[in-house]
Amino acid sequence: MDDKTKDFYEKLQKQLEEYTNWPAPYLFKFIVPTDKSKIQQILGFFEDTPGAKSKTKSSTKGQYTSISIEATMPSADAVIKKYQQVSVVEGLLSL
Repeated sequence: MDDKTKDFYEKLQKQLEEYTNWPAPYLFKFIVPTDKSKIQQILGFFEDTPGAKSKTKSSTKGQYTSISIEATMPSADAVIKKYQQVSVVEGLLSL
């Protein structure tokens, strides 16, 4: 992990811990080029997350798909770990 990415995750963790009482609902938002295998790969990372609910929506031209996943997460650490797991998907944008 490069320094820029490490700094991003450290800042995010600090914000999550400061403004959220855990466990808490958390909304993950991703944009990925429309590709069924990539969408399934992202959704697969949340199969072990109890109560996770997902929505997908294609862009107007169909080139991209937005994925929203709401789940009750136990801690800021758990949120960071999910983002790190999902980050391996090629072409992914995390919001």
